[in-house]
This record gives sequence, C-alpha cells and structure tokens, in this order.
Amino acid sequence: MSHVTYKVVEHDGGWAYTVDGVFSEAFSTRAVALAAARRAAAEQRVPGRTEVIQYETPDGRWHSETAAGNDRPETDVEG
Repeated sequence: MSHVTYKVVEHDGGWAYTVDGVFSEAFSTRAVALAAARRAAAEQRVPGRTEVIQYETPDGRWHSETAAGNDRPETDVEG
C-alpha cells in the first residue's frame, strides 16, 4: 500500500498544502489550510469502484489494466 503525506506550508502570500511538489490553492490562514489538507487526505482514503483504465505510454503504446477501487493509499497530514 502506498503512503501520501500532505504538508501545510506558507505559499503565495498565505498557506497551502502540498503533495509531491504540487500545491493546493492558497488559504488565508494556516488553520484553514490544515483543515483543507485533512479533508483532502480523508477523501483520498475513500474506496471507489474497480475500473478498467487505458493509457498511452511515451513510446506510443496503449495499455489496459484494472485499477482496484479498494487500493487506496494511507495518508497523513504534517504542519
């Protein structure tokens, strides 16, 4: 099982959360950003439906695979 950490940081004149170098929108206070990060982390743990997905790789080949809806990451929030 994978693990995702949401980090609350100062960003763009306010506060945001970040995951793997990607920032959320800016929030006016740390508390609001922390609440948003906790909400996003909780939503990411919710199972979905098992689906067949298709994608193209950089070499132009198409692939199909089954994405299990119950394969959700563990999450936590820092900051």
